[in-house]
Amino acid sequence: MKLVLAAALAATTAFVSPALAQDGKYTAASDINVLQGFKAGGGSDALAQLVHPFLAEELGVNFINQYIPGATGAIAWTRLAKQSPKDGSTVSITNTPMLQTNYIMNPSITYTIDEITPIANIVTDPGIAVVAADSPFQTFEDFVNAAKESPSTVTVGNSGVGGDDYFTSLQFERESGVQLQKVPFQGDGPSWTAAMGGKIDASFTNVGVTYSQIQEGNLRPLAVFSAERLESLPDVPTATELGYDLVAGSSRGYSGPGDFPEESRQQIIDALAKVMENPDFQAAADKQGLMVDFIPGDEYAAFLKKQEGEFQALWAEIKDDVQAAQ
Repeated sequence: MKLVLAAALAATTAFVSPALAQDGKYTAASDINVLQGFKAGGGSDALAQLVHPFLAEELGVNFINQYIPGATGAIAWTRLAKQSPKDGSTVSITNTPMLQTNYIMNPSITYTIDEITPIANIVTDPGIAVVAADSPFQTFEDFVNAAKESPSTVTVGNSGVGGDDYFTSLQFERESGVQLQKVPFQGDGPSWTAAMGGKIDASFTNVGVTYSQIQEGNLRPLAVFSAERLESLPDVPTATELGYDLVAGSSRGYSGPGDFPEESRQQIIDALAKVMENPDFQAAADKQGLMVDFIPGDEYAAFLKKQEGEFQALWAEIKDDVQAAQ
C-alpha cells in the first residue's frame, strides 16, 4: 500500500435536507462533508445512503459525500486526521478493522485513532462469502474442495489489504489449510461486482452491501461469518457450523478530526440516537440486511481502542507468514 495524500476526489454526492441550518439545529455548518475511503457501492456508501436522509432532516444540514478511495481507506482517514478543518464541517465514515490495521500493518501510514474524534458506531456488518448466480460452487464445501484441489488458483476478492475481508481470507486459510489467490479491490462494491460478473471465483465481503443482490438472485451466498445464522438469510449456514472457527465482519460509524467541537459532536450523537429510534430508519436497515449496532461517543472511542489492541496482537501473530507469502 502506498499512501498518496494528494489523491483527487473520485466523485461527490449530496443529501439535501428540506430544512437548512438556519433553523438552528446544527450550529457549526449548513453543509457537512463526509469523507469516504472507498468507491461508491461498498459498505461506507451503504451506510451513507441509509443514514444521511434521516440525519439530514434531524440536523437541518446538507450531507456531501466525498469518495476518496485508495490504501484501504487510509487516504481519507489521513486527510481527516491531518488536513480537515476542526470546525464541525467535516466528518468521515470510519470502518473497522481497516481504520486501525492500516497503520498497524504499514508504518508509512502516519495517522492513528488517537488523532480523530469518534462520534458513533452505527452498524456491525457480518462477513459473507458470495459467488455469481451461475457459479459452479453450489455450497461452501464446493468452494473449499476446489481450493484444496487447486491451491492458490481459486480467486477470492476482498475490499483491500488490511480490511476485514482480507483478514477473513487469512483466517479462513489457517482454519481450512487451503491457499487462495486473494484479489484486493478498492472497496466491497468492486469486489462483489467482480464476483457477480464472473471475473473472480468468489468474494469475501459483507452482508449489508450484497443483501439486495442476493435477494434479486444475482449473487449466491455460500456462508456467513457470523456467530449464528442471520434472520435475514436463514438458509445460509455459518462458517462455524460448517466446522471453521471463523466469525468476522466490519463495524461502521462516524468520526471527526481531532479537536472536533464537543457541542457539534453531541448534536450529531443526539440526532443519531433519534434516527436509530425512527421506525422508517429501522425498516430501511432491515431491508438492506444491515444490523444496527449503535455505540455513541466515548463508548465508541473505547470500542475502537479495544479493537486496536486486538488487531495489534493478531498482526504480530500472522505478519511473518503474510510477509513470507508476498
